[in-house]
Amino acid sequence: MNSFKIFIVEDDPWYGRLLEHHLSMNPDYHVVLFTDGKSCLKELHQKPNVICIDYGLPDMDGEQLLDKIQSIDSSISVIIISGQEEISIAVDLLKKGAKDYIVKDENTTDHLWKTIINVRENSFLRQEVETLKEQLEQKFSFKSIIGNCKAMQGVFSLLEKAIRSNINVSISGETGTGKEVVAKAIHFNGPRKKKSFIPVNMAAIPKDLLESELFGHEKGAFTGAVARKIGKFEQADKGTLFLDEIAEMDINLQSKILRVLQEREFTRVGGTEIIKFDARIITATHKDLVEEVKAGNFREDLYYRLIGLPIKLPPLREREGDVILLANFFIEQYVKENKLPNLKLLSSAKDKLLKYRFSGNVRELKAVLDLACVMCDGKSIKDSDIIFSNLKKESVYTLEEKTLKEYNNEIISYFLKKYKNNVVLVANKLGIGKSKIYNLIKSGEINQE
Repeated sequence: MNSFKIFIVEDDPWYGRLLEHHLSMNPDYHVVLFTDGKSCLKELHQKPNVICIDYGLPDMDGEQLLDKIQSIDSSISVIIISGQEEISIAVDLLKKGAKDYIVKDENTTDHLWKTIINVRENSFLRQEVETLKEQLEQKFSFKSIIGNCKAMQGVFSLLEKAIRSNINVSISGETGTGKEVVAKAIHFNGPRKKKSFIPVNMAAIPKDLLESELFGHEKGAFTGAVARKIGKFEQADKGTLFLDEIAEMDINLQSKILRVLQEREFTRVGGTEIIKFDARIITATHKDLVEEVKAGNFREDLYYRLIGLPIKLPPLREREGDVILLANFFIEQYVKENKLPNLKLLSSAKDKLLKYRFSGNVRELKAVLDLACVMCDGKSIKDSDIIFSNLKKESVYTLEEKTLKEYNNEIISYFLKKYKNNVVLVANKLGIGKSKIYNLIKSGEINQE
């Protein structure tokens, strides 16, 4: 752990040495003593973590020195130590950004010790947060979106345009194509990357709770509202609000969302306070929103408010050449996260992957490769290590040799089972007479289950 640097500015040599000795008892602390403010300011290039200032210095008072330090480097924590207990001065200094105001008495050294421990812990937390933010930015950089095919190059071109502005973005594509990954890449590479990215899965929240989830609520707004709750729109202020599965939103709530987006303001459920917000809106859906508008399931005016820059993600089956590229990426990622030796795909495994139609798209490919890394022995992934879940819809036919009549009867039986023996509905679906179905049932050629 790096040493924690502390400056002490104290014109009384004896008292200064007392504080220096006390703080130096922690071997992680590197303490430097100054007798005036000017000499301290000249050494700020050393980047101290904390500066402890005597309020009554000969060349400037503690408030003046605090102002100068903050104008040079606002990240430095300043603690004021004074011989006088002046409440009004203490309040003013704390408002200006001083971390603490300590009065000189028999408890000063203990008080100072505890304050510096708190400052140090908060400093480490801030460093961890900044590190996590940097990791997020790296994780969701465009480099994390793998693809060389023509369709993905078109996506990258749109992403470049998205990050240069604050325009709303609508992402469409089949389940598993990576819509949230793209949304995060836009946020963490765009002008709002230092602010929050707030995701909301519209399909995962019950309809009667969604309004409260989005806009928040006041205490007592409804049964169970025991305290005020801040909604997602408010949390996303100055950042990005990601509304996933937007097509699943209830038609009645759509009108409220439209007004909020038009006015850029809202009120919490059960409240009267008007809350302004400034957030970029990114939406995603696996459905065709145009068709949803035509069917009356989605408001046309809301569609035009949200569409912004549309980005359509291609399914994996249309990304020729990307399957092996993505497979190698997922293997490398799994190996790194689990501290395993390097693994490679054998040609037989590659062939097996290329022949498979990934209905679950990139998400399914990752699951298959994660399992392959676990199943393989040695340093190579064989075709036998590639295991597919085969989540396919039940087929109404087999490859067995049967007569056309037998296949016809199988199809009718399948549809009867699917539609709970509703003969009229099945007859309409298959375009045959209902009397034909009744005759087949009566003769025993097909069975009702």
